[in-house]
Amino acid sequence: MLPDPEQEEIKRLKKKLKEQEKKNADIRGQMAIQRTIFANERTLMAYLRTAIALLAGGFAAIKLSQHAYLEVTGFILMGLGGGLTIYSFFRYFQKQRLIKKQRNEFMQTSSHHAEIHEKETSRYGNTD
Repeated sequence: MLPDPEQEEIKRLKKKLKEQEKKNADIRGQMAIQRTIFANERTLMAYLRTAIALLAGGFAAIKLSQHAYLEVTGFILMGLGGGLTIYSFFRYFQKQRLIKKQRNEFMQTSSHHAEIHEKETSRYGNTD
């Protein structure tokens, strides 16, 4: 059996480790939320990049065309680019509302797990 000072040191280290694990779990939860927000923003940028390419292609087709079918194609491309721009913002704000709603409903559970573990172990007289 270990001497008392060593047992106390082990208990202290275990307690410190549990506290750090709780902090780490809380940080991971916050980082997951941030990753979700950034992913939504990247998706918006991808949609807008595609919309700009469609608008530019449509504009070029209209300005550089000498045939009616290219002008029609240009107008179609510009319409698609404008529609994609509107859709991308609609989708972005819809997802942002969903993220905000879920963020408000999110509850950290790491502290609850620690409390449950402490209560369960205290029933049996364990102190770790």
